[in-house]
Amino acid sequence: MSSFLWSLIAIQIAMGAFDTFYHHELTERLAWRPSQRHELRLHSLRNALYALLFLTLGWLEVHGFWAMVVIAVLVVEVIVTLMDFVEEDMSRKLPATERINHTLLALNYGAILVLLLPVLIEWADRPTGIVSAYYGFWSILAAVAAIGAGIGGIRDFAASRRLARLNSAPAGGLVERLPGRQTILITGATGFIGSRLAAGLADAGHHVIALIRSPARAENLRPPITLITSLDQLPADATIDAIVNLAGEPIGNGLWTEAKRRKILDSRLSVTNDVVGLIARLDKRPAVLINGSAIGWYGLWQDQALTESAKAHACFSHELCDAWEKAASRAAEHGVRVVYLRIGLVVGTDGGFLTRMLTPFEYGLGGPMGSGQQWMSWIERDDLIRLIAHAIARPDISGPINATAPIPVRNMKFSEELGRRLGRPAVFRIPAMLLRHAAGDFADELLLGGQRVIPNKALSSGFVFRHETLRSAFEAIL
Repeated sequence: MSSFLWSLIAIQIAMGAFDTFYHHELTERLAWRPSQRHELRLHSLRNALYALLFLTLGWLEVHGFWAMVVIAVLVVEVIVTLMDFVEEDMSRKLPATERINHTLLALNYGAILVLLLPVLIEWADRPTGIVSAYYGFWSILAAVAAIGAGIGGIRDFAASRRLARLNSAPAGGLVERLPGRQTILITGATGFIGSRLAAGLADAGHHVIALIRSPARAENLRPPITLITSLDQLPADATIDAIVNLAGEPIGNGLWTEAKRRKILDSRLSVTNDVVGLIARLDKRPAVLINGSAIGWYGLWQDQALTESAKAHACFSHELCDAWEKAASRAAEHGVRVVYLRIGLVVGTDGGFLTRMLTPFEYGLGGPMGSGQQWMSWIERDDLIRLIAHAIARPDISGPINATAPIPVRNMKFSEELGRRLGRPAVFRIPAMLLRHAAGDFADELLLGGQRVIPNKALSSGFVFRHETLRSAFEAIL
């Protein structure tokens, strides 16, 4: 086997590793998406074939019958890859970088086959046998790649088995508190929270109107849902019973540069002002506006328990949430009940902050951030959907309501519970100095700071959490 052929194989290994770690693990998170269970099974089989090929080609010369076996393995690998392409096309929308990477992998693999098949055919003409071979660096690379592919195959197979039990519970029962058939407008309906809320309402027979920024992002919204791209598309005589305003630029997907802060703020105020404008021109006003907010409204605290009556400490999170709530408060001038949903850290495997923690924790690289003593006020996603329905149904609820579970935990405890549930150690502490140096205020407010928030209004209004403890939530979703 020539050095040129080995160079192509090395390129294939590099592109495959990039595809696995960047796309499958970090961005697409296939191991935690129930819809990708069959894709992971194909990946597992393909990785096993790759491990066999790397070990064979890197350390052996196979003659006669055994060369034919290797050719057969190459044919099976091509078939599995084609099946994988079909499965991906049917089950998910590939990002542009993954499509490009797949194209390059296919082209490079074709070049490898053009050079490798003549070698194997020549070996097949020899008497059957196996001869040891050593190609120096290339053999070492092949061994490392075989180990990596083998581990990846085992991991994908285990993940596919785990996904068989991770299918979400039916969403319709989450909004059982809502009487009759209501028409509810949702902004941010394609997000982590909004998509589950829309599914729950639609499954329960309610009419959902979803304001979306791009029709392409609405592929995961199950019908029947009315899609609009602008609130101007709704006529004045439209009947809307409630509005849930969740739209806004994500705050945890990048550093808080001045441009990012402005985008975060403007995205929320723009949609909220449009919502209030819609309310003002409707012939019949909705009964309630449930407006998104966050426990960041309270600012940075130490150990003090914070109910809805607590005061705030100044910081960017407070300025953002306060401006958002004040923009929504103008709906009250039109006789609409306004609820400010101060949401904590939402726990779920389909999105939110937990998804960024699962991969390092699953590989045994997770642990506390900084001292680990900062409070994490969390809520399981389905409990949040149930609380939104509860707030819509209860006319006596207005103003701020803390959307957090009754038992907040410190970051140290959160890490321990996540590691325990995944069966992994959680000992790799991330130094606070490193986080501050890398992320500045973002780290101080979202990672190292914290609030010990208590959902006093939810509890006093009779809302019952299905998951009061973090262990209960993890056992339900992981």
